[in-house]
Amino acid sequence: MDDNFDDYFTDEHVPEEQPQVHQETEQEREEREIKEATIERRGNSIKLLLVLVIAAMAFFLGWWMWQYYFRPYRVSQEKGWIMKVSNEGTVFKTYEGEMISESYVEDTLLAMKSDFAFSIPTDSLARDAMRWAADGKRVVLTYDEYKGKVLWRGDSKRVVTSIEPDTNLIKTNPYK
Repeated sequence: MDDNFDDYFTDEHVPEEQPQVHQETEQEREEREIKEATIERRGNSIKLLLVLVIAAMAFFLGWWMWQYYFRPYRVSQEKGWIMKVSNEGTVFKTYEGEMISESYVEDTLLAMKSDFAFSIPTDSLARDAMRWAADGKRVVLTYDEYKGKVLWRGDSKRVVTSIEPDTNLIKTNPYK
């Protein structure tokens, strides 16, 4: 074996490397800590646009549902005779009623179309409606009419808010 080669595994030929330690300044340390703590935001404009579109769609859907199901579009009164009040429903028990409207009684052409269906939201109003149905007196129903039906509100789009006797002219029911 030839001994004319350099042996790098012996200690005498290994060059000593001094690690160069860079002492960072206070400003460099703060910049490094800020850079480590922050998240780079690249391509967030598409994500922001997507979030805004979804938020706008959710807002529009909520507004539409409120307009359609929970905001009455008509508050009105109807005079007539209450014919039937019943407690209906399997999951949501609601009171449903039918009334012969005074306008149908006066118009002979509409005599066959005599049902005015409505829902009663409270037990006290249902008791009043049953009492007026049993007496056969003419009443004035004040009701809110919605564009859509909700299960817990009843089968009708008309929800009664008050029932009062008609004090102008009290007639008995001509169909009883």
